[in-house]
Amino acid sequence: MSLSASYKKWDKLELSDDSDIEGHPNVDKKSLIRWKQRDIHEKRELRKHTIIQLKAEIACNSVLLPRIIDIANTLADPAPPVPPTVYFNSYVERLEKNPSRDCPPGNNPDKTEQTYDGMLLALLRKVGDDARVKVKEANTIESERDEKVAKNLASGMAEHVTKLKETIDNDTAKLAAEEKEQKKHITSEDLHDGFESKYVPPPPEPKPIPHAKFDQGKENTKTTTTEYEILNPKAVATPTPVDKDEDEDEEDETLPDLTPSLEAFSKIPVRAYEKSFEFIQSHRDVIVPGASDALLVAAFRAQSAGKHKYAKQCVHQSLLLQYCEKLGKDGVRVFFRKMVSGDPRAENVFVSDMEGTYRHLVERVNVSLKEQAEASGKEQIQLVPENPEQSISFNVPDGPPPENLVLEGPQTEGLDVEEVRKALQFRWDVFEGFPPDLQDALKQGTLEAVNTVLGDMDVATAESIVKQLDMAGILSFAEGGIRDETDKAKAEKAAATTASSTAA
Repeated sequence: MSLSASYKKWDKLELSDDSDIEGHPNVDKKSLIRWKQRDIHEKRELRKHTIIQLKAEIACNSVLLPRIIDIANTLADPAPPVPPTVYFNSYVERLEKNPSRDCPPGNNPDKTEQTYDGMLLALLRKVGDDARVKVKEANTIESERDEKVAKNLASGMAEHVTKLKETIDNDTAKLAAEEKEQKKHITSEDLHDGFESKYVPPPPEPKPIPHAKFDQGKENTKTTTTEYEILNPKAVATPTPVDKDEDEDEEDETLPDLTPSLEAFSKIPVRAYEKSFEFIQSHRDVIVPGASDALLVAAFRAQSAGKHKYAKQCVHQSLLLQYCEKLGKDGVRVFFRKMVSGDPRAENVFVSDMEGTYRHLVERVNVSLKEQAEASGKEQIQLVPENPEQSISFNVPDGPPPENLVLEGPQTEGLDVEEVRKALQFRWDVFEGFPPDLQDALKQGTLEAVNTVLGDMDVATAESIVKQLDMAGILSFAEGGIRDETDKAKAEKAAATTASSTAA
């Protein structure tokens, strides 16, 4: 069996320096080759220009042909709704007054003759003029003139429809012939990369979260040890074992922090699964070891700072990553397919787990805050009598002063009613500005209840409240028994004070 090689592809090569070129003996071969080369390039450029021109003419005529056919059919209608001459004249008038700017590619829309409407208008004017000239040359009577003009218009448009179709067919045939001739020869424009392989290295794996604790596969690590037989085991001192717990205590206890990508991921609203899936697809560094732990740490800090909504979002995103990891290699796609599709069972399990985790986080934060307060020995403001004989009471107002305020009782003769009203109103305004728990404690009237509320406040707030209690007259200090304000008592009190000073 003989194998024959085919060299037909080389037939398409067009060379300007073929050895079989026959030239004039007085013309050197180099000049002949240059002339041949120039002739090849000129014919090639002419062919390219002809192909472009034919394509443009075919496209332009293909746009005009349906419009011309429509006008011809309307003029040839045996029972037209409008007289043909009236229709023809109104069509021409519309093109003259309101021409469209649509034009073939490369034409100037500002020039009417280069637009489609301009070309059609020129054709209609020519057909109309020819129809009127024929009627005039035939010496048609006035009563039959419109009918003859209409027939000439219809025949003229039908004739142009036929010519335009023939033109399109001829141009299409010429275009096919030119393209066939163009494909006969291989040119530099036909050169392209056949098969090219470019190696693009994959992006590196994202690094784990710093300071995160995760399983590094210590159980699967195999080590090779060499054992030596000792002839005198007593002569070899037994090394002191190293406590593993001590080494673990020396490890860095720094908590993992959020990376910029994780911080943006944590701000996605709860149950916005589509946004989370799109973010994970565009940020590979979200699903890395330690990411879920960093989100839980951020949730704990946010809950401690009072940012409850953001803390819940962090818990939600942390569990989302945990579920994707637990579902295996294709866990991200499996998890979000169920969530986005609205699988009720899967979503209920995830949401209940998220709510339970968040409740547990809230409890741990409350316990932590309480332990921190007890460990730090929080400074408190407490109301304490200076001596056992002194008592502290509270004059709690029942409400604002009445409109008809009447002063009764001893030592009220010289008091101004309006001043008393202002004082009572000030006391009520101060009382109304206190927190509800403090108002309830003041209404109870016990020192223990008020001190309990003050103890939960910071020092600055508690000091401000005590000052307001004193200024408004709600806080009252009184000593037990009857104070003796007679001259004898005052003298005895002065003598006792002098004696105590001398003894000192």
